[in-house]
Amino acid sequence: MLKYAHRLWSKQNTAELSPTKGPSALRETTTMCDYSLTHVRSRAAKTGEKLVTRNFGMGTRGFCSPDDPSTAVCLLPGTEIAFEQSIEANVPTSPQCTARFRQINKDVPYMHHDALELPDGQIILLTRLNEGQIATVLQLPAEPKTAEEAQQQTSVAFAG
Repeated sequence: MLKYAHRLWSKQNTAELSPTKGPSALRETTTMCDYSLTHVRSRAAKTGEKLVTRNFGMGTRGFCSPDDPSTAVCLLPGTEIAFEQSIEANVPTSPQCTARFRQINKDVPYMHHDALELPDGQIILLTRLNEGQIATVLQLPAEPKTAEEAQQQTSVAFAG
């Protein structure tokens, strides 16, 4: 079934509209990939899902499903993932297999924000990851209970 996607930048979420069900089928999910992936089809990650790091050919890397390399899979801040092997990047990286997704420098437009925080505290931008690494989504962040928690899970709204 075809789906039309429209990004609602002011709310930092995506909305999907089913052409067979009309406007009443509008569904929102809070997800947003880095600004550099705004011209790539995207969807939210699911718990237990396998992902692969991919160069999307736009000066950035991110995650996609092994079955659908043309669609970026977006993670919410706080999502925990595990790689099949130690994380490899084009920057010095401690040998780790698990990480928590974060967005850094949220107040600075037109730069990469999507990053992984390793257990030792090291932060690696997703765009620095080597292509072809396989990871599994272990856990999505809990629903926020306070305004502060909701703010921490808010994705960057800059549309570079």
